[in-house]
Amino acid sequence: MILNERETRHEHVLDVVKQMMTAARTAPKGKGYDIIEIAMITDGDINRVSSEMININKETGLKFLLRDAENIMEAEAILIIGTKQKVHALNCGHCGFATCAEKPTSVPCAINIVDVGIAIGSACATAADNRLDTRVMFSAGLAAQRLGYLANCTCVMAIPVSASSKNPFFDRKRKETTQENFHSEIY
Repeated sequence: MILNERETRHEHVLDVVKQMMTAARTAPKGKGYDIIEIAMITDGDINRVSSEMININKETGLKFLLRDAENIMEAEAILIIGTKQKVHALNCGHCGFATCAEKPTSVPCAINIVDVGIAIGSACATAADNRLDTRVMFSAGLAAQRLGYLANCTCVMAIPVSASSKNPFFDRKRKETTQENFHSEIY
């Protein structure tokens, strides 16, 4: 039997993304509260996230959203990790308020955000251990959040995943810089 890597690559990527999901789930959580939600996006849902990023660009004018919207189309899957809001009653002040009681409900608890960061680190380490290409993108995470892919999550981050000869999420094509748009990009 001959098994060609090109014929098994996609299945391998999906298997590793499932391992990344487990790594994110088992990452340490503040006070042991597990309020992290995790999902894998594939196929047509990647197109929907890309389209939503374009919509956000139209609303905000943030140009990098267009670059990222095109860039995630190189992903074989996208892992999304989000957190629900839970005040930990630590009165730690990391959110910018002296006590949890003073913190407005619209301000996220910093411990929840740290939990997402630790989960992202565990997931990306798993991808690296399996030699997959990734990049953490809040832009794609915001689009997934707006699409409701992780119900009740207030902070969603995305990790597009690829297995290719060059990491498409870092080795991105540069736009041609003309004299006209050079100054607008600098300032």
